[in-house]
Amino acid sequence: MSVELPFAPVDTIIRRNAGSLRVSAGAAEELARRIQTHGADLATDAAKEATRDGRKTLMAGDFGVQQVIDKDDLTLPVAPVDRIARLDIDNDYRVAMGARVALADILEDYANNVASAASILAHHADRRTVKAEDIETYFRLFE
Repeated sequence: MSVELPFAPVDTIIRRNAGSLRVSAGAAEELARRIQTHGADLATDAAKEATRDGRKTLMAGDFGVQQVIDKDDLTLPVAPVDRIARLDIDNDYRVAMGARVALADILEDYANNVASAASILAHHADRRTVKAEDIETYFRLFE
C-alpha cells in the first residue's frame, strides 16, 4: 500500500507535540501510514451512512461532524485526504468538500493524540528523538 499523505505535514504535527525532541523520518512515515489506514476506515463507515440515507455523496455529517472548520486552519492537506477517503469505497461515491475538510480535521486530531503519546514514550525511553517505534508502541498499548 502506498501512502497518499505527504510526510512533511505529519512531521509538523509530531514536532508540534514533541517539544524539544527531534523527530525521525521513520516516525513521520509510520504515523502517515496509520493516519491513512484510519482515514480509509472512517470513509468506509461514512459511505455506509450515506448509503443508508440513499446518497452517493459523503457529507461532513457522515463523519459525525456538525460544524466544519476552515480548511486553512488545518496542517494536513485536503487533497491527499480526499484520496485517502476514496481508497476503500466504491468509485460511485463522491466526497463533498465539507466531508474532506471534516475528515482532515478528524485525522489531524487523531495524529495529534498519537504524536503526543509517542513523545511521552520517547521521553520515558530517555531518548531525544521520537522514532517509529514510539508510534508502534502507542498502537500496541492503546488499540
